Amino acid sequence: MEDHTFVVGQEFPDVKAFRNAIKEAAIAQHFELRIVKGDLIRYFAKCASEGCPWRIRAVKLPSAPTFTIRSLEGTHTCGKNAQNGHHQASVDWIVSFIEERLRDNINYKPKDILHDIHKQYGIIIPYKQAWRAKERGLAAIYGSSEEGYCMLPTFCEQIKKTNPGSIAEVFTTGADNRFQRLFISFHASICGFLSGCLPIVGLGGIQLKSKYLGTLLSATAFDADGGLFPLAFGIVDTENDDSWIWFLSELHKALEMNSEKMPQLTFLSDGQKGTLDAVRRKFPNSCQAFCMRYLSESISKEFKNSRLVHLLWKAAYATTTTAFKEKMAEIEEASPEAAKWIQQFPPSRWALLYFEGTRYGHLSSNIEEFNRWILDARELPIIQVVEQIHNKLMSEFEDRRTRSHSWFSVLAPSAETRMREVISRASTYQVLRSDEVEFEVISAERSDIVNIGKHACSCRDWQLYGIPCAHAAAAIMSCRKDVYAFAEKCFTVASYCEAYSEEIYPIPQKIDWNKFGEAPSTLNEDAQVVRPPKFRRPPGRPEKKRICVEELNREKHTVHCSRCNQTGHYKTTCKADIMKGIEQFEPCRI
Repeated sequence: MEDHTFVVGQEFPDVKAFRNAIKEAAIAQHFELRIVKGDLIRYFAKCASEGCPWRIRAVKLPSAPTFTIRSLEGTHTCGKNAQNGHHQASVDWIVSFIEERLRDNINYKPKDILHDIHKQYGIIIPYKQAWRAKERGLAAIYGSSEEGYCMLPTFCEQIKKTNPGSIAEVFTTGADNRFQRLFISFHASICGFLSGCLPIVGLGGIQLKSKYLGTLLSATAFDADGGLFPLAFGIVDTENDDSWIWFLSELHKALEMNSEKMPQLTFLSDGQKGTLDAVRRKFPNSCQAFCMRYLSESISKEFKNSRLVHLLWKAAYATTTTAFKEKMAEIEEASPEAAKWIQQFPPSRWALLYFEGTRYGHLSSNIEEFNRWILDARELPIIQVVEQIHNKLMSEFEDRRTRSHSWFSVLAPSAETRMREVISRASTYQVLRSDEVEFEVISAERSDIVNIGKHACSCRDWQLYGIPCAHAAAAIMSCRKDVYAFAEKCFTVASYCEAYSEEIYPIPQKIDWNKFGEAPSTLNEDAQVVRPPKFRRPPGRPEKKRICVEELNREKHTVHCSRCNQTGHYKTTCKADIMKGIEQFEPCRI
């Protein structure tokens, strides 16, 4: 049927197949179809153009669903000019056209649908029709948004059943159980973080684009190799101060349940007041820092100057007071306004030199990397967003666990590379020993004091990065000790393996949910029915405020007041009488 031609006697599996074939032919050959008679046993149609003799008649064969063409009359004399839209190109037809493409690419845009249909069939359909078809296609493939919220409680139970020790809780609001918040943290993530990751947590959020919108909040960490390690995530109807307090409260509970003592943590965030206050309340003993990626993007957006961004990063990585002040002076020289703007962010919250906590050299969080995991799923129902994260976590844990089996070094690859560079430079330094733990290390450029007992060097690299600097390595090797033994434990291959030692198990498909467990009938009976939030995304393409060039060039009209003869206001808004009254009372003031 690729050429969309019909012959008498041609057969089709059933009436639906025949109707689809005739519709495809009408669209591809650019003629409108008028159905005279159409039911389950017969079909008679003709060309909708006045005077065109084309006719087709088909019937159902006895005792079989097969449809066959009985007669085909005339040829088209209408010119086939139905290029601008087509009555047969319904939303359902577009859905059937794009379904496979949507499965392969969730971000298949309406404008791409328009382009592909025009390229293949030569017709133009309205943008809104393509948008509706995409929405209906996504719902057919992945289920509706409403169904996703309704199934959340059962889905959370499946997470906890298949991954024991995991936390998956849905929170509702109001008497009608409207969705408010969802918190999920897999047991493997919690245990892996506590036993094998750096004690650094990045916080951030990303807007979802499904029918009822919402925001995905996340907490991520770094593994021993500096890789992304998702710790927990949540979905909230609205991102505000209360939602961040709730999210961090749930995170605190998850960590507290799985550790005897809460670790000393450092939080990296965009520095918004709601996030800072929430961390201060729920993790009072932790340290907080601004994410440098966010800070550098902000100054770039504010001042459109790449040199300022470069200098800010240099200042952030400075390890001496002199170097920091030099870079800040250069920023002042390049842009006094930028220097004043930076003052709203205390150096103790972003500069490596002044930060009181431990960041191991990580000035930026890895939230953006985590957000990229769900970029393709942001338009899908809420359960599909969670499934996307779960599937990615499952594959990443397995891949990294397998990869680490081939590592035979003491430290993870990135730390191992740094250590080798350090040892190589250390061989050129001269070491003078003061006592059992203190040394003076002399290089061509400078002299530094190293205390191997306190894991400290006057260059401050050892304290800031957690791995001995070249001066420290020279001092350690001079007394025949193992340099690797002085690196922080969180950088070792053993810690990396510990982080991914627990498995994240698959969650059954929806059709199998009632097949697992001893009492399947109670699973749905006890589950709470969750309704979607009241707020929903308005239909159609979001409106944009467009600037008209003609309006910009047009001379502005100046209004004139007929009462006081001043410009800038009308007679109805004139305050001349009021001002006169005030002036009359001025001399009476004591």
